[in-house]
Amino acid sequence: MSAARSRAFPGSDARRGQVAWWAAGGGGGKRPKLLAVTARTIPAVLSIAGSDSGGGAGIQADLKAFAACGVHGMTAITALTSQNTVAVDAVAAVAPETIVSQVRAVARDIGVDAVKIGMLGTVATIEAVVAALDELPAGTPIVLDPVMVSESGSRLLADDAREALVTQLLPRVTVTTPNVPEARVISGDETADAPALARAIHALGPRVVVVTGGHREQATDVLFDGSALVEIPGERFPDGAAHGSGCTHSSALAAHLALGYDPVAAARAAKAVAAAAVRDGLREIGRGAGPVDALGIRARQQPRG
Repeated sequence: MSAARSRAFPGSDARRGQVAWWAAGGGGGKRPKLLAVTARTIPAVLSIAGSDSGGGAGIQADLKAFAACGVHGMTAITALTSQNTVAVDAVAAVAPETIVSQVRAVARDIGVDAVKIGMLGTVATIEAVVAALDELPAGTPIVLDPVMVSESGSRLLADDAREALVTQLLPRVTVTTPNVPEARVISGDETADAPALARAIHALGPRVVVVTGGHREQATDVLFDGSALVEIPGERFPDGAAHGSGCTHSSALAAHLALGYDPVAAARAAKAVAAAAVRDGLREIGRGAGPVDALGIRARQQPRG
């Protein structure tokens, strides 16, 4: 186990350790009320995100990343997309009350050790997610991937929802993981580089900002936690498949927070998981950017017949 682990799961003892860890740092000193959930030895991580009918991104990618990292995945679906590797044909938002009820159901029975938030789409959805987060124990690690545009170029966040995301949700999260174009929209600076973007977004309220390196000349992520600026280098794989790479990265980061890693160590681990998933991506799936392979499907492929 890495020395960067801040605690060790399992079960309620680990959750108490998590409470103490966040109370000392990003939890605002508030002790969360522990839910009456079943005892378990496996961390449980919740994805609040949209569904990708093509199976490459969204909650489908999140569940694969959770499994690859050794945590149990749960979902609260925010939108249903008619999507493949080439385009997003349609989006149907899930009713806000249904979003809240999905979170409430899993929190009441299973418990939530970390949250990953992906596609939100509308102001009503963001408001529902904020309300749902209010029902989780204070200090629950929350990772926000501010999904604005799909890999195929389709817009996934309404213009009026951007302000709500920045003002209502961003100050609530532990880590946010925008790419450079998303970071520029959030910060309002269309020319800043990754370090400046990370600092500007941190000023908006999240505890930690990771500007991912996929759109940079060098595939280096930049992390800023309010005091230290950390570069997380990585290799670029031009022959890989990238559909779902951002979802995989943010989900892996949330999984490692649930496992007890501190944010920097979790970001390093997530970078490695996402990079390997792109490297091993399933390029032959679909006519567009093929899906990443977080589960090593290709390596386990059986000959037909």
